[in-house]
Amino acid sequence: MDISLNHVEFAYGDEDFRLQIPELKLAAGSHTAFVGPSGSGKTTLLRLLAGITQPQSGAIQIGGYSLHTLSDANRRAFRIKHIGFVFQDFRLIEYLNVRENLRVSYRLNEALNLTAKVNIRLESLAKELQLTDKLDSTIDTLSQGELQRAAIGRALLPKPKLILADEPTGNLDPSNKSRILDLLFAHAAANHATLVMVTHDHALLNRFEQVIDFEEFHKKESANA
Repeated sequence: MDISLNHVEFAYGDEDFRLQIPELKLAAGSHTAFVGPSGSGKTTLLRLLAGITQPQSGAIQIGGYSLHTLSDANRRAFRIKHIGFVFQDFRLIEYLNVRENLRVSYRLNEALNLTAKVNIRLESLAKELQLTDKLDSTIDTLSQGELQRAAIGRALLPKPKLILADEPTGNLDPSNKSRILDLLFAHAAANHATLVMVTHDHALLNRFEQVIDFEEFHKKESANA
């Protein structure tokens, strides 16, 4: 899915923070990394791209759909069907086991059909994530790395056209970090999906076609003010 932002502005009511993006375009199937200091707006922009947060002004188009024109219900349905979001704090559902968490999108959106083929893909994905022996485990028994991998699996299972990943390797050891990044890129390539990832790990940046440094972005904005 291609991404287009025009004159987007967002601010939290009780903070000085303001995100201003005059223009941003990401091609379908591209791989982009967001870097910059904490509090510079990286996660906020991911939430805007997912339609979780709405801008105060401006337009956001994802795959030709104008998110700001959709109702809350339609925006949520669009997100569940087309977007895989890896949250930094995982957002797994504690009363569901790992298997149920991986396929939660199919419970939330009737447009996604939970077929035998999906369950086969779930088993394959769990193997790639080294979670096969954890599928029937409850969330509270998982390590931080396992929680991270489960969150990634949940995002990838529906074969989304847009993958938004907030520090997806942050809780992983070096070997798992490289393997998970390979997995994200492989799934993006297989589904011609656009990948946008927030990271503080500059050693990973050579894997991306485009790197947007939010610190430099804000410097440019200040210069133009």
